Amino acid sequence: MNVTVYSTTSCPYCTMVKNYLKGKNVSFTDYDVGRDQEKARDMIRVSGQMGVPVLSINGKVIVGFNQAAIDSALKIN
Repeated sequence: MNVTVYSTTSCPYCTMVKNYLKGKNVSFTDYDVGRDQEKARDMIRVSGQMGVPVLSINGKVIVGFNQAAIDSALKIN
């Protein structure tokens, strides 16, 4: 499974997303788009969004901490 999180250090929803994934034992790659402008451009390209968090789960893009969408993309019941 390929899970990417685009986040910033000051975003509380980003922290919630990462803690949720850790709690489900889902490994992910986290990019701090506040510090990495190239990854910020990647995030905007894949999501059309400038806000965080943005997740990509096996190519499915989820904007924000949407637990139902995350579970669905991860195939968690």
